[in-house]
Amino acid sequence: MEPRSAIVAGAGIGGLTAALALSRQGWRVTVLERRTGFSEVGAGIQISPNASRVLIDLGLGSALRRAASEPSRVVVRSIGSGAQIGEVALGPFMRERFGAPYYVIHRADLQRLLLDAVRSQPNVTLLLGREACGFGGGSGQEIAIEKAGGARETLAADLVVGADGLWSKLRAATGPARAPEYRGFVAWRATMVRAEAPAEIAGEETGLWLGRAGHVVHYPLAGGRLLNIVAIERRADPVEGWAAPGRREDLLARFDDAAESLRQLLAVPAEWLLWSVFDLPAARMANGRLALLGDAAHPVLPFLAQGGALAVEDAATLANALAQARDVPAALERYANARLARVRRVQAAARRNGRAYHSGGIPAFVRDRIMARLGPQGMAERYAWLYGWRA
Repeated sequence: MEPRSAIVAGAGIGGLTAALALSRQGWRVTVLERRTGFSEVGAGIQISPNASRVLIDLGLGSALRRAASEPSRVVVRSIGSGAQIGEVALGPFMRERFGAPYYVIHRADLQRLLLDAVRSQPNVTLLLGREACGFGGGSGQEIAIEKAGGARETLAADLVVGADGLWSKLRAATGPARAPEYRGFVAWRATMVRAEAPAEIAGEETGLWLGRAGHVVHYPLAGGRLLNIVAIERRADPVEGWAAPGRREDLLARFDDAAESLRQLLAVPAEWLLWSVFDLPAARMANGRLALLGDAAHPVLPFLAQGGALAVEDAATLANALAQARDVPAALERYANARLARVRRVQAAARRNGRAYHSGGIPAFVRDRIMARLGPQGMAERYAWLYGWRA
């Protein structure tokens, strides 16, 4: 029997995980990527146990241990005073409680190890410089593709996976046209040599600094050699394009009342990139032979660090739904039904965190008291429903 064929549009974290999982089931997979090459784009990404166990089950455990870092805890501080508010237990607690590690890794490193795994599969073809621009919909099997030079072609497959990101061109084939909405925040991202960070905040841990005007997250990467920094600030308008360069002086001016150690940290990187923060409430995730995953299906605010993890979850759920399935559209409906309530819950939790992180006055006082009362393990247990997920 001829192996079933799948087209995966997008070679990001979710698309490559889906391609790897499907190829392991015997699917003949073609991965389309609009870029003509892969570069060191992006910064750090957090891979919580709900996602790391999927990647480990796909045979990537050894590669992840070599490339990722495993912070011992999250230390939550006040941006203004620098005083510690609370902690979240990570490290051994996550492994023992949820059966998988909580990793942080450079996005380019994670993509590279996924690419290596995908390229090792004889039934996977990777086509660069091809962008998905339309789908037949319904029971159709054709996808329209635009090449880097502008020429167009169509490909047919038994399954099409839309993993083409925030501005997905395949999303429209699942229902009424909807665009992601800007949520009033811009993320500043940079990496630096960890040895250059202030000693008091350069440990083997994740730092989370909370304040009304924004918040800052930092954690070690590359075996502890680098430090990833994300600074979120309120901004009325989004930056132009997918990402834009930012001036260090502007960032320091926006955090001019931050604690001295945090200001010293933000002053180190000379180069910053800015991303606008969008989300889009999850709706229909499949139609006929098309399934969406990751940001193409459900962009999520970054206040729960679950964007990449949800894409990995999607890929695992999709592959499970298709295992031994003869009716692809019916399998994709099962996939969509299995995911919708889950991703909506994560999106809602991320929005709540955004409000809590940036609260002031009495709400901030109550938030701080709750964190202190719960303690490190109690803070982690609040998200047992999230980290304990299994495909």
